[in-house]
Amino acid sequence: MKYYAIGEFAQLIDKTEQTLRNWDKNGALKPHHVAESGHRYYSQEQVNHFFGLKNNMEQLKRKVVGYCRVSSNKQKDDLERQIYNVKSYMIARGYSFSIVSDIGSGINYNKKGLNQLIDMIINGEVEKVVVLYKDRLLRFGFEIIENLCNKYGTTIEIIDNSEENEEEELVEDLTQIITVFSCRLQGNRVNKAKKMIKELLLDDKDI
Repeated sequence: MKYYAIGEFAQLIDKTEQTLRNWDKNGALKPHHVAESGHRYYSQEQVNHFFGLKNNMEQLKRKVVGYCRVSSNKQKDDLERQIYNVKSYMIARGYSFSIVSDIGSGINYNKKGLNQLIDMIINGEVEKVVVLYKDRLLRFGFEIIENLCNKYGTTIEIIDNSEENEEEELVEDLTQIITVFSCRLQGNRVNKAKKMIKELLLDDKDI
């Protein structure tokens, strides 16, 4: 019988190696055997069995994931409150869930937690993503994640659809946008742009 190392098997079934390790850990899919070196090996029979079960996902149970995010380390207390609120909401609805959290700008598309969530969605592991506010996923480009979820049969549940007004966090995100698009400018001009953003937000608040 032919055997495949974890990398080969992952490619054959279009999953990641980390997904296979997770499945091994939770008992969803164990390797055929583990060598003395610790390397996992999968059999051709398992390849055939997987594709036979691909449309029958009972043993690969999809989960609900709560995603929480703040923009900076000084907002850790806010992150804890956000996690508490999301957990309370999901417990009240009887969800079996896990929490993924991030500390990073809403316009940063390369955050560790966000990448973990996207990998889980692509691997067919997520039934539903729960967020407190729409912009907790992304400040701009929410539709990108929404379309990805639709493609893989995942829904997004937003707890509070009212417009969140976190002025300090919004200033930080807008400042990052200005910094990115003005990276060729001299320091004084960048600082001037940052000052203009803050003044505009203050004027809007006064109105």
